[in-house]
This record gives sequence, structure tokens and C-alpha cells, in this order.
Amino acid sequence: MTNTEIEITADLVRNLLQEQHPDLAGLAIREVAGGWGNQMWRLGDELAVRMQRMDPTPALQLKERRWLPVLAPRLPLPVPTPVRLGEPSERFPKHWTVMTWVSGEPLDHVSINRGAHAADTLAGFLRALHVEAPAEAPIATDRGAHPRDCTDGFDHFFHSVALEDLADDVRAVWDDAVAAPEWEGPPLWVHGDLHPANVVVSDGTLSGIVDFGDMFAGDPALDLAAAWVLLPAGTASRFFDTYARADEAAIRRARGLAAMKSLFLMLMGQNGDRGLPGGKPNWGPVGRAALDRVLKGV
Repeated sequence: MTNTEIEITADLVRNLLQEQHPDLAGLAIREVAGGWGNQMWRLGDELAVRMQRMDPTPALQLKERRWLPVLAPRLPLPVPTPVRLGEPSERFPKHWTVMTWVSGEPLDHVSINRGAHAADTLAGFLRALHVEAPAEAPIATDRGAHPRDCTDGFDHFFHSVALEDLADDVRAVWDDAVAAPEWEGPPLWVHGDLHPANVVVSDGTLSGIVDFGDMFAGDPALDLAAAWVLLPAGTASRFFDTYARADEAAIRRARGLAAMKSLFLMLMGQNGDRGLPGGKPNWGPVGRAALDRVLKGV
């Protein structure tokens, strides 16, 4: 914690509720493990408080406040939806938001055992999300670009993770994605950060999607990478058949972006094993399993 960072505790959350939303202050408050840019606290059984923590600006949280109420009604899976707004104050000079709680366990702590159902569910969710965005929708500045514009990030992950005999195969997948044609359609709504900690699982299948702070309008290939990053082996083809809107070029771009995201997960796991800030030891095996699926193309 830096000397300018305020420690977020259950007492602080309750005091903020008493100041700005006193009718909610009597509900039980429980910390939710994980989170980096924002810290989450359960509020009763149906709500959560999202507290700006490491994010240097409130932009991502304000984006969720603006657009999730627009998107949520037409999405077929539960997503966190703002219900109350917490404004900066002398007690806590950052933004915080009371949102609906999405039930389930994060995928980086459990597994999917109903692969076909999960593939159909994810495809249906992305079909509903990936519609043309309005002109005022946010545009990505650091993600969502064509793979050829992401080579610096890929190279960083590629050289930071011990790939041994996999290196040539990973590079071939990436080079193919870089060579794929660009997205030529209109900018579509994209979640932008579909990895195992941002989806929840119940009864062996996907049951909710969280953390829309990186949503943007653009090429849907970044979300389509989830076919390999999230789903069990052997279900990517079913996902794309059900999604039914991805041409060969989109799949090539998505597969390369899935390779990059898998390397990122492996690096985060490696950092966790080394005790580095923000590292997550359990992400290493998750990332390696995803990379195996990417290389097999299934």
C-alpha cells in the first residue's frame, strides 16, 4: 500500500454507506478475495460494493456506471449492474458503486464440466453483446487492436514465460494472426477482458460475466479468444458454430489473441510464484491449459 492509498476496511465501507446510502448500511459486509484495480465487498446477499483502489482514475468504474444499465437488459447471463452511486468524499476521495452481485465461483478457482452447455452459453452471450455500438461508445486505447498492433505486448509475454519446446508453435499461431485480414465491420460492443477471473461458474457451466471496466466498441476478436481461454478442450468448434458470426479471419485473429492472453495468465502465475505484487499463483496452470488448447486449435 502506498503512502497515498487509503486502507479499505469493512468499517470504512459501512461508514460510507451510512453517509450516502443509509438504508443499505445495516446489511452484512464481507470482503471478496481478489481484485486489483477495484476492491469488492459483498453487501447482503444480492449486492456488492465496488471500491476504486489501484486504478489511477475512476474512468473504468464510470464507464460501467454509464453503459451496463444499457447493456444488461438484453444480455442472457447475469452481469453486475449499478444500483447506487458512491461519490468521492473527505472520508474516501475516490468513486465507489453499489452493484448487483453475480452468484457463482470464479473460473480460476473451479472448472467447467458441462463443456457443450458452456460453449453454447458463451456463444449466446457474445451474440447478444456483439451488436453495433453507438457513436458515443468508448473506444479502446490499449487493447482490442489487430494482433499486428499488439506485437510489443506479445513479445514481452513470449520472452517472459518459459515455453521450451512450445515456442515455435506459439510463434506460428501468433504470426498467422498478425497476417489475418482486419475487421471490416462496424464497431461492435466488446467486453474486452474475458479471462477466468472475470466469469463465474455454477453447476459446472458459465453462469455470469463480471468486470466490464475494459468494454469498448471495436473488433469482437478479442472476446472470441475466450473460446480457448475459458472453455474446455474440444468445445471451441461448437462455440464458433453456435456463435455463427465469425469468419476465418476473425477466428485467426482470435486464436492469436488467445495465445497472447494465455501467456499473460502464465506470466501472472509466474509472478505469483515469485511473490511479486499482483501475481496470482493459480493463474499459471490455468494459462498453460489454455495455451495447450490454443495450440491444438480445439
